[in-house]
Amino acid sequence: MLRSYSAAEVHAALGYPMLIEALREAFKRDGEPMPLRQAYEVGVNGSPARLLTMPAWIRGEALGVKLVTVFPQNAERGLGAVSSLYFLLDGETGQPRAMIDGEALTNRRTAAASALASGYLSRADSRTLLIVGTGHLTPQLVAAHRAVRPIEKVLVWGRSPQRARALADALVRQGMNAAPLVDLAEALSHADIVSCATTSADPLVKGEWLRPGTHLDLVGAFTPQMRESDDAAVSRSRVFVDTYPGALAEAGDLLQPIAAGTWSADSICGDLHELTNGAKPGRLDADEITLFKSVGAAIEDLAAASLLVSEGNPSSHARPPERGCAATKA
Repeated sequence: MLRSYSAAEVHAALGYPMLIEALREAFKRDGEPMPLRQAYEVGVNGSPARLLTMPAWIRGEALGVKLVTVFPQNAERGLGAVSSLYFLLDGETGQPRAMIDGEALTNRRTAAASALASGYLSRADSRTLLIVGTGHLTPQLVAAHRAVRPIEKVLVWGRSPQRARALADALVRQGMNAAPLVDLAEALSHADIVSCATTSADPLVKGEWLRPGTHLDLVGAFTPQMRESDDAAVSRSRVFVDTYPGALAEAGDLLQPIAAGTWSADSICGDLHELTNGAKPGRLDADEITLFKSVGAAIEDLAAASLLVSEGNPSSHARPPERGCAATKA
């Protein structure tokens, strides 16, 4: 029987400690490489519009696909530019099991992946988190990072000071010690973890501003034309990615330094599969700068969707649906 899950149900059910562990198990195990995100132009009369698909499967257990539409002209209609749904199907019969709000699922699993990486790459005593960006994902990043590190203060920077202030105020109302800052260089001088979730096409975080021991979490830029850090930030860091194929196809933060000849793909120190199974070490000392670049992986959606459905069906806990599949190096 097909069940629908609203955004509120997704956020209520997928607590970060258990979601982070579900992603850890999903990435840890060897499995088939999943297809990269596919994009199709679907606009009419020259209007820009795209359909994105992200499928993933665990043979005999679960299948899933996320459908995303991007219609920039929707602003003229009073509608959001991005819409998303996730469909989970049974891996043995192919029968539909769940239809899930795609934005909520994406935000939860994206933040959980960043926190998973932070557990290996940030300093264990990290207490100050800087959020760069003020969109819907940023509160989730705060909650996820707080699930793995003893965060005592949250700093917020955005290109709109008003929106940065509003986000900081919202966090304060949730009981956090949060404050907006208008000078990004100054904010970086205080941060132990920097989490960026923007749609910037130009570098925001400069390598010269990063202090020793910082962990840089780059989430927002997801095309070769976008970036949140400059070449110096990448060159100064030990760089990790969610998956090799995805990062080397879509991550402008890495592809642009590669194209400029200032950095090499051979310098990537590991992916989430290698971090979670112990094949590659994470942080090596307290002074190094670490960088995690994610562009999103379909296995994250499948693991999160499977966990969501299993939470509503206790009998399914005996067979964890995320087993048997992980991102693998191309």
